[in-house]
Amino acid sequence: MQGVYTIALLVLSNVFMTFAWYGHLKFQHLPFFQKTGLWGLVIASWLIAFLEYCLMVPANKLGFQGNGGPFTLVQLKVIQEVITLLVFTVFTLVFFKNEPLKWNHFVGFALIVLAVYFIRK
Repeated sequence: MQGVYTIALLVLSNVFMTFAWYGHLKFQHLPFFQKTGLWGLVIASWLIAFLEYCLMVPANKLGFQGNGGPFTLVQLKVIQEVITLLVFTVFTLVFFKNEPLKWNHFVGFALIVLAVYFIRK
């Protein structure tokens, strides 16, 4: 069950991370983002990223074998990277419809998923 909680927390943290890193690119037409300038964007993104850390740190603590969790440190990192790609892909498809995914993107994603398989062995 710790593995399920770990992955759920990683997914939620990556949603916040994706919005912190890329949300302003989609929502730059909003008055707040037009007025703040670069430093306003950095601070807004940092505040969103703080929420990511509030979920990522407990996910890693809960999931790490050294704390009784099911995953090694390397496994946690690779799982996090796959989740990041999945969340980013959904974000791109929903918010940036003019950014098409091509066959080479899917090949790259598949290779990363294969990395998870081999890291788990």
